[in-house]
Amino acid sequence: MIIDDVHRDIHKNKKRKRIGRGVGSGHGKTAGRGHKGYYSRGGSASRRGFEGGQTPIFMRVAKRGFNNTAFADVVAIVNLKDLESNFQDGDDVTLESLKKKGLIHGRFDAVKVLGNGELTKKLNVQVHRYSASAEAAITSAGGKVEPIV
Repeated sequence: MIIDDVHRDIHKNKKRKRIGRGVGSGHGKTAGRGHKGYYSRGGSASRRGFEGGQTPIFMRVAKRGFNNTAFADVVAIVNLKDLESNFQDGDDVTLESLKKKGLIHGRFDAVKVLGNGELTKKLNVQVHRYSASAEAAITSAGGKVEPIV
């Protein structure tokens, strides 16, 4: 074994394959596409899941069940600790005030208050939904819960 051979042809950065640059490059003439056929032509590409004309796996496998997630409501979540830190005693908590404070954003169908955290302030909360623990915490702090229909 020659010690020089050990590191020969080991390069930190591999050079990219330059296709269609003459016979001497090793990738000239047909540029690695072979002769004739669909894949030798420009604009040729197979569909995702194409298996050469054989029935694709996604068609062969049985479909079962139903998933309702495409039709489910998108619910924005606000916790009690967020209300505690962002609102003063006696404030009204509405969709507009929540957006203004940056607690909800994007597209949603409903806003739900969850009972994560402590609430000591008296707040008038007007959102779509409440968890049972959040509703109990808001009313026990002296606040009001008004669901939006």
